[in-house]
Amino acid sequence: MTPVEVRRGDGPIVLGLPHTGTHVPDDIFARLTPLGQTLSDTDWHVDRLYDGLLDGVTTVRANFHRYVIDANRDPSGASLYPGQNTTGLVPMTDFDGKPLWLDAPDATEIETRRLAWHAPYHAALEAELERVRAQHGVAILYDCHSIRSKIPFLFEGTLPDFNIGTNNGQTCAPVIEGTVSGICAGAEGYSSILNGRFKGGWTSRQYGRPADNIHAIQMELAQSTHLKSEALPFDYDPARAERLRVHLRTILTSLRDIAPALGARS
Repeated sequence: MTPVEVRRGDGPIVLGLPHTGTHVPDDIFARLTPLGQTLSDTDWHVDRLYDGLLDGVTTVRANFHRYVIDANRDPSGASLYPGQNTTGLVPMTDFDGKPLWLDAPDATEIETRRLAWHAPYHAALEAELERVRAQHGVAILYDCHSIRSKIPFLFEGTLPDFNIGTNNGQTCAPVIEGTVSGICAGAEGYSSILNGRFKGGWTSRQYGRPADNIHAIQMELAQSTHLKSEALPFDYDPARAERLRVHLRTILTSLRDIAPALGARS
C-alpha cells in the first residue's frame, strides 16, 4: 500500500484528504483495542462526497488511517489546540477519550511511522501545491474533513454543519474566507461557523501562506450532513449527500473563479 494517492488536475484548486484512508498495517492493527479496530474516527466517505464536483481539481489523499499516524498533526507532536482535549500525532485515545492501544507505540516507533507515512503524504501535497502555483500563479488548498456532530470529549453541544477554519484569517486571503463563509451562511437548512472549535489543522497552517500565493482553508463537515448515522457502520446517505454536494460544488467553483485575480497579484 502506497502512503498517498495523487490525482493531478490542471486547475488552481488542490483538495487535501488526510483522513479518509483506512489502511492499517497488520502488525499495527493487531495492537489496537477492539474499539480501535473499528476505525471509527475515519472521515467517512468524504472522498466520495467531493468526487466529481469540480473539473480540473487535484486531489492528494492519504491511504493510511489516522491511527497509524495523523497526517493533519504537527510532526513535532505539538498540540494544535493547547489546553483543549484533542488527539495527537499518533492518537492514544479515540474522540471519546477511550484508549486505542493494547501496546502503545513509543517515540522511536512514532518517528518511524512519521517517515514512512506522514512525510510522503506531505511531500506529495507540497509538490502539487508548488506545481499548481507555478502553472496558475496561485494555489488554493481546500482541506476536506468530517467529524461526528456530538463529541463531548472534544466540544460542548452540537457542532454546526459547516466548520470553516483559516486559523483566524492567517491561512488565506480575505476574499477566500469571505466567499466560503458567505456560501455556507446562505445555505438553507444548514448551520455554519468560521474559526469556531476547528480553526484548521497543521496542514492548512503549514501551507497557507497568502503572501506567497498559496492559500489554505479547512472545511470540517458534521457527519450528520451526509451519513445515515454517525455510528457504525457509518453508511453514506445519498439523498443527504446530494443536497450537501450542491453547496460544496458552489464553494469549489467559486474558489476556482476567484483564483485568477489572486494569481494576477503576484
